[in-house]
Amino acid sequence: MAGMALNPIQILKSQAEEERGETARLSSFVGAIAIGDLIKSTLGPKGMDKILQSSNPAHENIQVTNDGATILKSIGVDNPAAKVLVDISKVQDDEVGDGTTSVTVLACELLKEAEKLIAQKIHPQTVIAGFRRATDVARAALQDASIDHGSEPEKFREDLMNIARTTLGSKILTQYKEHFSKLSVEAVLRLKGSTSLDAIQIIKIPGGGLVDSYLDEGFLLQKKPGVNQPKRVENARILIANTAMDADKIKVFGSRVRVDSVAKVAELELAEKEKMKEKVQRILKHNINVFINRQLIYNYPEQLFADAGVMAIEHADFEGVERLALVTGGEIVSTFDSPDLVKLGRCDLIEEVMIGEEKLLHFSGVPLGEACTVVLRGATQQILDEAERSLHDSLCVLSQTVKETKTIFGGGSSEMLMAHVVFQLAQKTPGKEAIAMEAFGRALTQLPTIIADNAGYDSSQLVSELRAAHADGKKTFGIDMETGQIGDMQQLGITESLKVKRAVLLSAAEAAEMILRVDDVIKAAPRQRAPDHPH
Repeated sequence: MAGMALNPIQILKSQAEEERGETARLSSFVGAIAIGDLIKSTLGPKGMDKILQSSNPAHENIQVTNDGATILKSIGVDNPAAKVLVDISKVQDDEVGDGTTSVTVLACELLKEAEKLIAQKIHPQTVIAGFRRATDVARAALQDASIDHGSEPEKFREDLMNIARTTLGSKILTQYKEHFSKLSVEAVLRLKGSTSLDAIQIIKIPGGGLVDSYLDEGFLLQKKPGVNQPKRVENARILIANTAMDADKIKVFGSRVRVDSVAKVAELELAEKEKMKEKVQRILKHNINVFINRQLIYNYPEQLFADAGVMAIEHADFEGVERLALVTGGEIVSTFDSPDLVKLGRCDLIEEVMIGEEKLLHFSGVPLGEACTVVLRGATQQILDEAERSLHDSLCVLSQTVKETKTIFGGGSSEMLMAHVVFQLAQKTPGKEAIAMEAFGRALTQLPTIIADNAGYDSSQLVSELRAAHADGKKTFGIDMETGQIGDMQQLGITESLKVKRAVLLSAAEAAEMILRVDDVIKAAPRQRAPDHPH
């Protein structure tokens, strides 16, 4: 009987693992902090890039990036707490477009501070309570310090230019940030307050330099018209379709036909051809002069369209077709029996243009006035991909700022401002929560420290100067990354969107809180494969 009592009772299945209490918390902290340390060096205007190489030998693609969300999306993470950090950076990217590195680094710094407190035997719930109060005052301080020029178009445009410069300042486009800031502000102001970026198309064409990129009004499609078809169409009436136009030949591999002579096969082909001819006639009844299809168009229907003087474009990829329908005001159709019900797309002129070595179709005078295309040029595919990611971040932030017009100063000034308010609250608060608040303030102070470290400046000197300036009431002071000294961000024009900063603060605090609450990690047993039954 006594021997039985010594055997531990196993509740979980064999091979399932459980980590409890301290061990669980430690593994969470270690995983999350490792992610933060990995991405820390990409923060700020002088942040470094990472090369991401895929392990799949078939797709040997290499990405060079310093965009937090892209880096975290591409690395496979096994630690559950690290996955939480990857998710918050993804949400930050979807929600506001920028601040993906900041949010991960801030969450990581909060966890580092929390780890020290828990080592001093302060209960995680006390730490969370302190963090919550600190988050509330920091958020209120951000709101109070924000500036709103939404009612003054001139000043607001300048704000948008500053935000674009600040956002692009930490990306690959930093040498040409004037050029690209102008380009992204113009593109976003065309949207007239909408946050949907569908009307802005980005086309990447290798060759030239980044400075050769430009904004084009209208829409570009990377396709060519068929043989002997008009290369230029004025007052275009466009039918956008998603239908099979390749049925005029019998596909030898796809069908089994039993015939007693080859002549019968020819008859079958003829019947198919007639069917195709009838389909083309039905399409032409829509009174169109441009036909754009998502699928293939074979030689015979292409020839019929050419005879009718219609420009037919095949294989316009799905995104292209969707955007084209949006921009030209048409609908995507699959059946052609009732021409009067079909909404055709329209535009003033379609012509073939050459950019670099590529031929593209240019649609100008489209009904959706917001539509525009950014043509990116660059030396290599990696540079183009990174330029597209940078521009996308900038466009996202600007479109969000047009919706919520409040702005705040960058360069570490807003973090220092929040930290200052949090430290003040901690001094007035009795009890252990005050220690957690101080820790929150220290974590916020880490962001300017890391930004300065990445540039090779003396961070402890700069951050202590910055803290003194904020204590002196100079709330707009931050780190001037050009000179390596503290300066007035208002004069330097280093502006960020309030929405981005607020999202960084709230997401990081919530993620840190969630990881702090964990005291048990249970891993399920791997699923056993059932043995294959022989037939």
